Amino acid sequence: MTSQQRGDLHPLLRLVVFLLLLFFFLVSIKLMGSSIKALGEDTAAGLFEGVSNPFAGLAVGILATVLVQSSSVTTATIVAMVGSGTMPIETAVPMVMGANIGTSITNTIVALGHVRQNKEFELAFAGATMHDFFNVMAVTVFLPIELVTSGGFSLHTGGILTEAAVQLAQFLDPAIDLSGAVADEVVKGKSWKSPIKVAVGWLAKFIQNLVMADSKNPTTSEVVVMFVVSLSGIFASLVYITKNMKKLMANRAERMLNRALEKSGLIGILIGALMTVAVQSSSITTSLLVPMIAAGILSLRNALPITLGANIGTTITAMLAAIVTGSWGLVIALVHLLFNLASTALIYPIPAARYLPVRLAEGLARLTTRNRLWAVAYVGVTFIVIPIAGMLFFKD
Repeated sequence: MTSQQRGDLHPLLRLVVFLLLLFFFLVSIKLMGSSIKALGEDTAAGLFEGVSNPFAGLAVGILATVLVQSSSVTTATIVAMVGSGTMPIETAVPMVMGANIGTSITNTIVALGHVRQNKEFELAFAGATMHDFFNVMAVTVFLPIELVTSGGFSLHTGGILTEAAVQLAQFLDPAIDLSGAVADEVVKGKSWKSPIKVAVGWLAKFIQNLVMADSKNPTTSEVVVMFVVSLSGIFASLVYITKNMKKLMANRAERMLNRALEKSGLIGILIGALMTVAVQSSSITTSLLVPMIAAGILSLRNALPITLGANIGTTITAMLAAIVTGSWGLVIALVHLLFNLASTALIYPIPAARYLPVRLAEGLARLTTRNRLWAVAYVGVTFIVIPIAGMLFFKD
């Protein structure tokens, strides 16, 4: 069989190959998150202690999420501390905002999988970092509003997002008790489990057990091996997913997809939210967009509303779990939801503001295409150096 014949696979067979590659991609992301979490979980747990300054809280939210590779884990920790009375809810709000920024590191790392192809890398890196820029914009707008409406930088009283969340929580559950602690079910996140997430988790756990003799107490070398394996899996799957997508999606299908998203950004927001609820991870949703953007199937501007939908969707499962037991867990979950809804409602309808993250991401991507060190510097400074500096400078 010639290489030309091998390239002419039946569309249904190519779709099966795409789904298998996609599953392998998700497993690789899960393994990468587990390896980073194994190194940073203990460090992350100690970051929350003794934080009262809102800017330190923002930095802690970013860094903790980077270390545990999950905004859900960060939020669950914050909920537990608020419920136990060790952290006031007003201090927790900037941490939740920081978690929104920290969670976008995953798709930025995924974009590095296209580093060998200039055009693909430029599109992929822009597609990943526009999520970063939008989340930074949202925090830049809403953190000052929350601080001003809370009576200043001391955060002694709740701001507008906190008060709105309290009112909404009391509307959803008139009998809610905001004087007690958060129940274990909220912290542990007992809720509906996505079958996709279960399947990915099972295979990732199986591979993890092969690499590590004791997954609960792994050695540093075992963690490094697992990280290398996961990163190699991400890069390999990305290469073949991109190639497969280009052949699977005809030009007409690409035009139809982009035309549908251009007609209404609400469609993209809804798609992003539903995808995130299905896989229970905004990082996975936004990471899936990277190869689509790199392959030219989805334009940057049309991918933006899907990214915003992922921001909203990642709060829904936590909110559903919190509704079961109420208390301050529901309030924190609602603050997260209201923050993402409000930032989308405020920024997206204004074209100049809506596409500012896209333009900034495109400019950064052009720099990284000329010199790959810009990409390394961007990830290191944005997600590690600045949060650590902010935490050390502002922490009491």
